[in-house]
Amino acid sequence: MPSSALQVARTGLEAQDTRMRVISNNLANVSTTAFKRDRANFATLAYQDARVAGAQSSNETAYATGLNLGTGVGIQSTTRMETQGSLNATGNSLDLALDGDGYFQVSLPGGQLGYTRAGNFTRSADGQLVTAQGYIVQPPISIPEGSTSITISQDGTVSAQIAGQSDPAQLGQLTVASFTNPAALQAASDNFMLETAASGPAQIGIAGEQGRGQIRQGMLEGSNVNIVEELVDMIETQRAYEINSKMISAVDEMLQNANQTL
Repeated sequence: MPSSALQVARTGLEAQDTRMRVISNNLANVSTTAFKRDRANFATLAYQDARVAGAQSSNETAYATGLNLGTGVGIQSTTRMETQGSLNATGNSLDLALDGDGYFQVSLPGGQLGYTRAGNFTRSADGQLVTAQGYIVQPPISIPEGSTSITISQDGTVSAQIAGQSDPAQLGQLTVASFTNPAALQAASDNFMLETAASGPAQIGIAGEQGRGQIRQGMLEGSNVNIVEELVDMIETQRAYEINSKMISAVDEMLQNANQTL
């Protein structure tokens, strides 16, 4: 019995340690563009059924209640909270934010597509619209040298004033990717998400149509991490960790007492 209690308390320590890691990552990314906070989800581990309710207690009677002993707790999963962060004006014409659902598409090394809401784009040496890492935004947008007054409309249409032309020239149109289950996208480094079997394939369309968000030029989406909420969760996790530690100490004292007595 005491050794089983030690095992249960150990699972509690491991679960709370994992939750603290999730909270720590949220706080570390409080200033990361378009970061979405994660939440740790707990689940009970398998139960040991010493007695099942309804089993025969005698030839004529059955147990009205069972005797089920839990074996602890574990982290079942993490859930990414998809609420939108605040939109902050930057004044940079190549900073883009999505006001609503959806993701920008980026071509990663190796040809794989990555999806991101961090629209802090820039222009490469050859005029391509790229991320800070130099990855090309999809569909490709080429901005001629000497272009001025770059304008990106809410539906993603990119236009600019080109030297020698009286009217602005249309350079292309950015599209937005949406997913049936965006919470199942796999988080990767550099603010990217990757498609998974559970997320479903990317559905590409025009910004502002069929539930996709509109593009806001000169703005960036902030992190949706609430520092106060994370600190409250951190204190709660600390207290739960302490209680499980005290349980281990109490069971250890019980074992010592049993050894001395016997």
